[in-house]
Amino acid sequence: MHIDVVDLRNFYGEPLGHLVRHMLRIRLRAMWPRVAGDRVLGLGYATPVLRPFKEEAERVLAFMPAAQGVVNWPAEGPSTSALVVEDELPLPDSAVDRIILLHALEMADNPRQMLREAWRVLAPGGRLIAVVPNRVGLWARLETTPFGYGRPYTRSQLSGLLKEALFSPIDWRGAFYFTPWKKRFLIRTAPMFERAGAALTPGLSGVILVEATKQL
Repeated sequence: MHIDVVDLRNFYGEPLGHLVRHMLRIRLRAMWPRVAGDRVLGLGYATPVLRPFKEEAERVLAFMPAAQGVVNWPAEGPSTSALVVEDELPLPDSAVDRIILLHALEMADNPRQMLREAWRVLAPGGRLIAVVPNRVGLWARLETTPFGYGRPYTRSQLSGLLKEALFSPIDWRGAFYFTPWKKRFLIRTAPMFERAGAALTPGLSGVILVEATKQL
C-alpha cells in the first residue's frame, strides 16, 4: 500500500513533518558524514532528507514509485526526480554509490525484489540506508504520520530481509521516541523526549535506520 505523494508532501509541510525531516537529516548525516563525488539515489519519498547531500555529491536522484506518484525536485534548477517502477529502476548496473530508502520498503509490494534491484544498481562496495517503521514502536500503531502505514519491521526481520538480498547490515540506529501528536506544545517538547527515550528505551524507537553494504 502506497501513500499518495500529495499526502506525503503535505505531512512534511506541517510542524511535525518539519521536526521529522530535521531529525532524520541529523541521523543520516551522522551515518554518512562525507559523500563527496558519490552518486546518491533516494527511493520512495526521500526528498525531505536529500537536500544536505545535494551540494556535495556528484549527483542526487529522487525516484518515486508509480503507485505513489511523483513531485518535481528540487524546486530550483533542472528536475532530478522521476516516476519509476520500484523493482525495475531505469539505471544500468552499478550506477550509484549510495541509496536512501524512505517511505519505500514498508510500502513495497515486493520488498525483496526492491532490495535486489537496489543491489543491482549499487556499485561494488556501495551502501544503502533504509528507514522503516519499528514494529514494536508507537509510530507504527498510529496513523497520524506516514510511518503508521505499510509493513513495519523488527530489527531481526529487517536484518533477515537484507541478508536475503545480499546486503550486510553494519550500523543500526533509532529515531522518534516521542509521541507522534501534532499539537505544537508537544512538538516543542519532542527533543527532550527523544534524548530520554534513546537513553532509557532504545528498542522502542518509532523508526529503525539501518546501513548495509552490498555483498559480492
